[in-house]
Amino acid sequence: MSEISPRAEISPKAKIGNNCKIFPFVYIEDDVEIGDNCIIFPFVSILSGTRMGSHNKVHQGSVIGALPQDFNFRGEKSECIIGNNNIIRENVVINRATHTGGQTVIGNDNVLMEGAHISHDTKVADRCVFGYGTKIAGDCEIGSGAIFSSSVVENAGTRVGEAAIIQAGTTFSKDVPPYIVCTKRSEFGGVNYTMATNYGIDKKVQKHIANAYRLVFHGQTSLFDAIIQIEQQVPDSPEIRNIIQFLRSSKAGVITKL
Repeated sequence: MSEISPRAEISPKAKIGNNCKIFPFVYIEDDVEIGDNCIIFPFVSILSGTRMGSHNKVHQGSVIGALPQDFNFRGEKSECIIGNNNIIRENVVINRATHTGGQTVIGNDNVLMEGAHISHDTKVADRCVFGYGTKIAGDCEIGSGAIFSSSVVENAGTRVGEAAIIQAGTTFSKDVPPYIVCTKRSEFGGVNYTMATNYGIDKKVQKHIANAYRLVFHGQTSLFDAIIQIEQQVPDSPEIRNIIQFLRSSKAGVITKL
């Protein structure tokens, strides 16, 4: 049985799981599903189209499933999908998708700090951290374990690879490949060895990752040729294949070297 304050305004059509705690002045609309063992603190709004998993904590003033801030939005039915074990701190805004059938997705075990904003149709994987005031525009893709320091701005249609870190105050409009540091000037700042180690990536493989990025960022060739050189010169591993796939599928282009 969930503990729901009588001062919360919850639609009778909303589906609330077991063992949830919902504080006063929470507002939950019709087409909402919330899984088991969630805690929803006061003054949170959870709007239609939200599908939330279990063991999430949503703190004061956050808005989940907000209407997309997109001039193409015409009132269509779409979704905002929240996984399990996420911590959503104060005044976070997560928009649902723009068009029918679209989804904004937040995976599992993520931390969104105060004032973070995840825009329409963005896909966030697992175990990511979004620092204070970080803003993620629409149609972005963010891999597992990515870390955004405070006041980062990711512009629309860009991607951040697995285990990358974005330094505080960075604004970027190109893709940030996996396992690297993106500097405040939105430039390549080296391999993110700390996260690579935390991810259990072998030291030898970390050297191979560094060699791959040396070809990309310090070579005198195009990205297309650098990818070929990586395939020919760098020993194969899942991490190297991940880098190659990310670079090859880039539409926005990748950040530049220092």
